[in-house]
Amino acid sequence: MARLAGLYCILLAAAAVAAVAAAGGESDAEAVSSYIVHVAHAHAPRAPRPHLLARAYNSFLRDSLPASVALPEPKVFYAYARAATGFTARLTARQAAHLESLDSVLAVVPDLTYQPHTTLTPKKSKGATDVVIGVIDTGIYPIGRPSFAADKCLPPPLNFRGRCVSTPSFNASAYCNNKLVGAKFFYQGYEARYGKIDETVESKSPLDTEGHGTHTASTAAGSPLLQLRQRQSCRHGAGARIAAYKVLWKHGGVGSDILKAFDEAIADGVDVISFSIGPTGAIPEFYEDAKAIGAFGAVREGIVVSASAGNSGPGEGTVANTAPWVLTVAASTINRRFPATVVLGNGETFTGASLYAGKPLGAAKISLVYAGDVGSALCEAGKLNARMVAGKIVLCDIGNIPQTLAQKGEAVKLAGGAGAIVLSSKEYGEQAMATPHVLPAAGVKFDDAVKIYKYIKTHAYPAATIKFIGTVVSSNPSSPRVASFSSRGPSLHAPEILKPDVTAPGVDILAAWTGKGSPSSLKSDRRRVPYNIISGTSMACPHVRGIAALLRQVHPDWSPAAIKSALMTTASDFFNGGEIKDMATGKEANPFDYGAGHALNPGLVYDADADDYVDFLCALGYSAKQIALFTRLGSVTDCSKSASSVGDHNYPAFSVAFKSDTDVVTQRRVVRNVDSNSWPRATYVPRVTSPPGVHVTVKPSMLDFSAAKTTQKYTVTFTSQRTGIAKKKHAFGSIVWTDGVHRVASTIAVTWPAGSTVAEMSNYI
Repeated sequence: MARLAGLYCILLAAAAVAAVAAAGGESDAEAVSSYIVHVAHAHAPRAPRPHLLARAYNSFLRDSLPASVALPEPKVFYAYARAATGFTARLTARQAAHLESLDSVLAVVPDLTYQPHTTLTPKKSKGATDVVIGVIDTGIYPIGRPSFAADKCLPPPLNFRGRCVSTPSFNASAYCNNKLVGAKFFYQGYEARYGKIDETVESKSPLDTEGHGTHTASTAAGSPLLQLRQRQSCRHGAGARIAAYKVLWKHGGVGSDILKAFDEAIADGVDVISFSIGPTGAIPEFYEDAKAIGAFGAVREGIVVSASAGNSGPGEGTVANTAPWVLTVAASTINRRFPATVVLGNGETFTGASLYAGKPLGAAKISLVYAGDVGSALCEAGKLNARMVAGKIVLCDIGNIPQTLAQKGEAVKLAGGAGAIVLSSKEYGEQAMATPHVLPAAGVKFDDAVKIYKYIKTHAYPAATIKFIGTVVSSNPSSPRVASFSSRGPSLHAPEILKPDVTAPGVDILAAWTGKGSPSSLKSDRRRVPYNIISGTSMACPHVRGIAALLRQVHPDWSPAAIKSALMTTASDFFNGGEIKDMATGKEANPFDYGAGHALNPGLVYDADADDYVDFLCALGYSAKQIALFTRLGSVTDCSKSASSVGDHNYPAFSVAFKSDTDVVTQRRVVRNVDSNSWPRATYVPRVTSPPGVHVTVKPSMLDFSAAKTTQKYTVTFTSQRTGIAKKKHAFGSIVWTDGVHRVASTIAVTWPAGSTVAEMSNYI
């Protein structure tokens, strides 16, 4: 599959726990693996300082393990007190099983492997100067980067308690300032899994040698370059502050390190946490996911948590990070493109995309070949026939091998090729991926590649050239369009919660880059750039966290749920006079693609707190022990007192999973008036756009707010009426509450059982 530059996704790996059996069936030695041990709050040791807490958990371990399983002696390398209650240690399978059998232990979870999540921006967060955004990623590269330069106009943040950690390769006193206020790194879980970090390749420090963390941090809160050049006085703010938490390394990162980063960020007092990490393959249940558990702990402390939706689109049910306490962000385009035109010998032209900025090919057409005819259809390194490739343009196919688009171009260059044309996968539809190739090369969409291939096969002397247009800012094609790679809903584990929540710019985003790596991430590429252009929901996520930082500054008393509500209900799914489109299909996008729209005085908010999220977990059928992983209160949650369904969670959108064509579903909501201009009196009425095949009833038909009544409840009943209509799997609508000034919009997404739908994809919305 083609690489999205900066495309990072979580790889779930089962813990490798195996006994090394000796003669006679006895075990001479047992393999050890890392486990996260969640301890019941009532049994957890107390300590005034973090390093003392780890020592206390070592004593807890010694007291908990009988002699029969005491060896090899386990050692705690992380202790958690805020994002979770418990520790991470290296244990044998028998030790882990014994601990899980204890009443004092809630769960023993294998330490899953994660990887960094990848593939002219309308961001306005410059007023959020006292807000600190915690970025959990690959670290940060502040050396010579204006995005993270010190600003004399910024006083120290009032409530931040964190710091920058110095190492031989990261001089905290030189690199950190009143813009970059925190920098830490976490590696013990990673080294327990993969062995010692090779410091000739990576920096065991907060320093980013990969680029992804630097890019996302500068997108979220970096100082605008033009603003830095023009700054004459302190009238210009430089946006929110940044605290970087490095958890991702060469082979990725592990849950214990990520959970520790959450723990530290909460202790440091950040206002917003962002992580661009998400699953590929099986999506873990919330109680199995260190990210979801850590995010719950942060939200309970009033910290807004945003996350990328994932880059596994355009298939349905691929969206990641779907916990309702997390703001989940999809990716869409902006009005800036980097077109490159392939011109064939017969005069046909095909416009694709490229970030190549070197010496162009020129107007004269040169020989064009298909990679499958010259050694390797996928343009694999070392497999192309240099004699047949030399001086020619090569059309490279797509395939399911671990190979990036840049690596395809590199393989052509190494074989002596003059240029390359790299196609996108068929599922990507209208999207051609822009890549910083090391030779003249362009990405083209699949349908155009098929035409180029046919031209090669039907002409005796096929030839072509590539024209590089550069940067184009235009309203044609319209933007935003949902990126083909952006993961789609519905949520697999909670289909009644509409995910993703919002969409934001995530295609061809320009931001700061590491000085330790090339723009293509190829070892052979000696180029170094202060800024780079990459794509992915990882790039979209920081745009939203920047806006969330501004809302946190303006409304410091709002809960994370209220901030999410403001983002979702004031978003729009219309831009430049038309609907948001889907690049994968060329058709109108739907809320499973973009959520509530593009991400600002909301009028009303849908609020929720930790108790509401516990009710949500109860409605999912979680056990008391599983819920205690989030609440950290031991097995005391009594779900029998929670009568709500998953669909009753006070979410700013409605997602309905019908069980039949005639099913009836009722969901309940509570809204709070937060408009300071009309407060305390306001009257809202609903405008309902029913999804096709669904009758929607809202009661009451009017919401009156006063000083004595700042919150109001309402119910929505959804009645399926699909009989006699063309059956589709999904349908969409909306409820908009308005007082004549505000539009508080909630998306409606309904799903019918797959068994009662027409199978063809063409019948899907």
